[in-house]
Amino acid sequence: MHAPNGDLYHREHEISLLQEAIDALALGRPTVATVHGPRGIGKSALLGAIPRLLPADALVLRARCHPSESQFPYSMVRQLFDPVLGGRAGSEAAGAGRAAAVPPGAAEGTGLAGEEAWPGTRPTHEALLGLLRTTRALAVERPVAILVDDLTQADEPSLRWFSYIARRLDDLPVLMVATLPSKAAAQVTEDLGPLPYLLSLWPEPLCPTCTTELVDRAFDSPVDQELAALCHSLAHGNPLVLHDLVTRLRRTPMAPGSPDPEQVLPIGAQALSETVLAWLDEDDPAAGELLALLAVLGPETDPAVCGALSRRGEVHEQHARETLVRAGLLEPGPPARFPHPAVRPAVLARVPAPERLALHGRAAAVLARLGAPARQTAEHLLKGGCDWGLDVLRAAGTQAAAAGDHEAAARFLRRALALLDSTDGSAEQDDRGDEDSGESFLDLTVRLGAVELHRDLDACARHAVAAADAATGPARRAEALVRMASPALVATVEAAQPFVRACGELAALPAPPREHLLRLTAQTLLTGHRSGLRRAARLAAAAPTDAAACTFAGALAAAAAAGGRLSTARRMAARVVAAAGREPEAMAPAAAAGLVGAALALTWTGDVEGGKSLATRLAGAARAADDLATALLAHLVCSDTAHRLGDHAAAHTEAGIALRLARRLNAPALTGAALACAARALTGLGHSAEAAALLDGEQVAGDAHPFIKALFLQGRGTVAAARGEHAAAAGLFLDCGHRLAQRGITNPACLPWRTQAAQSYLALGEEAAAATILAGAPQEQRATTGRPVAQVAQGERALLSPAETRVVELVMRGHSSQEVAEKLFLSKRTVDTHLGRIYRKLGIHSRHELTGALGAGLPL
Repeated sequence: MHAPNGDLYHREHEISLLQEAIDALALGRPTVATVHGPRGIGKSALLGAIPRLLPADALVLRARCHPSESQFPYSMVRQLFDPVLGGRAGSEAAGAGRAAAVPPGAAEGTGLAGEEAWPGTRPTHEALLGLLRTTRALAVERPVAILVDDLTQADEPSLRWFSYIARRLDDLPVLMVATLPSKAAAQVTEDLGPLPYLLSLWPEPLCPTCTTELVDRAFDSPVDQELAALCHSLAHGNPLVLHDLVTRLRRTPMAPGSPDPEQVLPIGAQALSETVLAWLDEDDPAAGELLALLAVLGPETDPAVCGALSRRGEVHEQHARETLVRAGLLEPGPPARFPHPAVRPAVLARVPAPERLALHGRAAAVLARLGAPARQTAEHLLKGGCDWGLDVLRAAGTQAAAAGDHEAAARFLRRALALLDSTDGSAEQDDRGDEDSGESFLDLTVRLGAVELHRDLDACARHAVAAADAATGPARRAEALVRMASPALVATVEAAQPFVRACGELAALPAPPREHLLRLTAQTLLTGHRSGLRRAARLAAAAPTDAAACTFAGALAAAAAAGGRLSTARRMAARVVAAAGREPEAMAPAAAAGLVGAALALTWTGDVEGGKSLATRLAGAARAADDLATALLAHLVCSDTAHRLGDHAAAHTEAGIALRLARRLNAPALTGAALACAARALTGLGHSAEAAALLDGEQVAGDAHPFIKALFLQGRGTVAAARGEHAAAAGLFLDCGHRLAQRGITNPACLPWRTQAAQSYLALGEEAAAATILAGAPQEQRATTGRPVAQVAQGERALLSPAETRVVELVMRGHSSQEVAEKLFLSKRTVDTHLGRIYRKLGIHSRHELTGALGAGLPL
């Protein structure tokens, strides 16, 4: 435990050495002590504590030097001796206690008795000898302590006097103590080093314990340990910086018992800026310049780059680094790091914005010449707003994407595109230049689109459209789009259109690239279109087991399952599953469309467990490959299969993962799908109110794939039915079926909307409507007696069709044509057409005559 000495902390060792020197004065042994250290370390405070350690009869002579007085000869010596030599200063010292008690004749014979008798600007030997005699005379009867603060700021004659006197104190009870900056240590050692009575003191930074005690004392109560540790880290043990920081903290409304680090850091940065950094600018401009460079460019910046930018060379740069390490502004490293997060902001706040921009620009130029990594150079190109470096930015984007840093890759490539646009508009270009620019634009757009596939699916879709428009010819367009192909992009119509267009154009070529056509056709099949299907099927048959053919087979399996061709779907899905188990590359991101399609096909053809297994494997492989878009789709399939198997907890977990991924990837359409899956799972768990709150105010994207719209409607209908809102639920289920029919999805296993709609009708007491929905295709319905339900005559009795019978039943219940249309999933025009035929068959003219015409022959 370190005990405080007055206002001093952590100075027990220095005080002990000074006390020994003071005790030696009684034996006539002098001491010349130098107190070294950086600014704020407590040199002046230690100097101020010395008079309390001296004997009561000791004479204390003090001086504090300042640069403003360095041009006045003997200004420091005057401060020391004026109070005791009389003259004009003598009257001021008359009441100065023991400092005024001067032996008679001490100033006589020295030539220094009055103001006019002080030596001139040059310290002659006679003047120095006279001052030595004065000092000896003062030390005849009592010890003398000469205390000088900031000796290096003294005028030249006074410095000569200090050195002269210090080397001539043998057998005199004189203690000379001077404070000096760290950089003056070598000079003092050279000048006074041989003296046997020289004592060098180097006060150390405060320890954490002393810092805590000082902070506690400042706040008049124990503070939070984290706050004390933060203060110690910011001040680096420097007492003056710590005092300044604590003073600022006390002025800020905060609870020292539970401080907010985010509130403390800006205050600490400001304290550092106005103390340590200000001192550094004054004492060592080279170190200050290096610190600004490291703050702007990063502490890990190569010394060669710093040397080139500062134009001082590596030797000066290394010396400046050592200064920063001693000041606690830089860790020794390597790698070099700032010791605290507040240091860099504090330094940057002192660097004007134009200077920062210029530094980044110069750094980018130097790094490019030195062949530094493209990413490092590109960072400075971005921060400096440079109008050059297109190739550097392109290479940096590629490097960042390969490293999985898609945020940085997108920044670099966006800047490259903007730079390309500004270059294009800067001057006239010939045809060859236009062609090269077009290719550069296409290349950068495709690269950026491939990066956005990992972070922003909406942006990726826009880049796909731009790439499709920029490409010249079907083959080049297909080559560009294949690099951005992902089943996640079929979630919206806008994103799917470029692939459908490119697939159709490619299939029309006499000899289309096989792999490109198969992959684009797979993408197109998942959108519900069949562009290029025949041509792709023939090409796939040539090598049905390779990766491209399996991708096509998986997408074809999903399309076949959706259309009710179950045997084809099973056969194609089995081919994909076999390839996935046989070849590891079959699970690569390029095969995602086939794998997602196969998982859907297995689920829709009754092999729910198989679909779940394949989707689970795909989710793991996609995450391992950093393909979050495919992982999102895989988790959606996992949620759907778990829901079908009755494992609603697992379905909710998978839907939650998918929802987080969809929001992270900025995919509104897939966000709607994940919300629907989560709502279904919550309903299955009995949390219908929570499910309703989840969907409250949510809408699926307007250009979403019809299947996603249908899934969202089914999810809302499921929640409504669980909450007893069966009329609304039936309408939602019918709308769901309408969306599926838009894309030709006729397999009831895709989404069981008919069963759910029938259940809602039964809950409403409308058995006939429920039977109609379940029947699906037109067929004769039977009553409980087993005979035909509706037979009526027109002339000779004619049989109404089942469709007409369903319309009649609802009309006779009092429903309007619009209501009948909504309940039977028909348009109002179709209902009116049915009624016209019914009227003709029955020989009537309005719905009011239906009951009389049919009588009781039709059970209602």
